[in-house]
Amino acid sequence: EGKDQIWLSDVNCTGTEASLTECEAKPWGDNICNHVEDASVECSGKLPSGPVRLVDGPNKCAGRVEVLHENRWGSVCDDHWDMKDAKVVCKQVGCGSPLSALGGARYGRGSDIIWLDDVECNGTEESIFDCQARPWGEHNCYHGEDADVVCA
Repeated sequence: EGKDQIWLSDVNCTGTEASLTECEAKPWGDNICNHVEDASVECSGKLPSGPVRLVDGPNKCAGRVEVLHENRWGSVCDDHWDMKDAKVVCKQVGCGSPLSALGGARYGRGSDIIWLDDVECNGTEESIFDCQARPWGEHNCYHGEDADVVCA
């Protein structure tokens, strides 16, 4: 239980807000609450931050990199694929540090669209979608060039 002022009451978020202050609520400080009603939250910190997956590998932390765009999973071309790119993907899928950034469809060829090519992350991005790359679906690749990672 808190001890100080209760600032927010009747909070109603849609889930798309960037902050609690953007959610619908009673005016600040306007409430008939007691501290026994204090809200809390517990976050796992292990959920992937975006629609990226590793497939056809030996475990959930190794495989062909696939990204979801327009409700379709597609692969990533290995042009310019390196450890900085792998670092971002491994973090994004909740698998720690990268052990290797592989190309040449090491874990098999994708069968659908190739979404990304010429991906160039600096390694600090939260998501592969924040990295530089060609526009969605623009590439000069075939599935024999699908990118793969092995994460710790």
